[in-house]
Amino acid sequence: MPNHLIKFNKPFQVLSQFTSEGEKTSLAGFIDAPDFYSAGRLDYDSEGLLLLTNQGPLQHLIASPRFKMPKTYWVQVEGDISDQALEQLRLGIELKDGLTKPAQAEHMTEPSIWPRNPPVRERKNIPTSWLSLQIQEGKNRQVRRMTAAVGFPTLRLIRYAIGPYSLDDLAPGEWQYTDTTSELQHEVHQFEQQRKKQATAPNRRGSRPERSKVPHSKRMAGQSNRTQPASRTRRK
Repeated sequence: MPNHLIKFNKPFQVLSQFTSEGEKTSLAGFIDAPDFYSAGRLDYDSEGLLLLTNQGPLQHLIASPRFKMPKTYWVQVEGDISDQALEQLRLGIELKDGLTKPAQAEHMTEPSIWPRNPPVRERKNIPTSWLSLQIQEGKNRQVRRMTAAVGFPTLRLIRYAIGPYSLDDLAPGEWQYTDTTSELQHEVHQFEQQRKKQATAPNRRGSRPERSKVPHSKRMAGQSNRTQPASRTRRK
């Protein structure tokens, strides 16, 4: 069975696309797999797991929040994040584009991971801390805005997992083919069946049935039988 999915550990300051923008590095510098495209995106200044696929339905399912593939992030923030702030993240944060959905947020010890290049800029005499945050949405720069809203700006952001897929031992810049899970294959099958039904369903807004056409002779006869309005007498 062919592989339709790739796991990639996107390094810091790499675009999540194959097209370059100016001097920014793109996926083309790391992945040589024709017809594969990223399923969703990961910000230029974020690191970690990016999934790529060569199947349109699979790409749609992974990227769409409708299908509820949770995304787990390891987040380094400025300051020692409080229990109160974690509880706010769990309940939802009011952002400019709406209230975030409830999330899973927990303290975590600093993970044993690769050093970032360039390194994180930390301010002297201000501690940093790590948390694990799992969300099921895809608002623009959502994690960074959430931690900033509770008073703990994000310094480093690593996406560790998307649904059942995780970084495992992938080093930055490394990629590998992986199998689609049976659950995801089932979702793809249902999605394709639903799309076929929509394509073959009759259009409810179809054209109206044509009115029965009256022969021209009958229309003329009907018009001739109409009572003509009486002409008014002109005043002199």
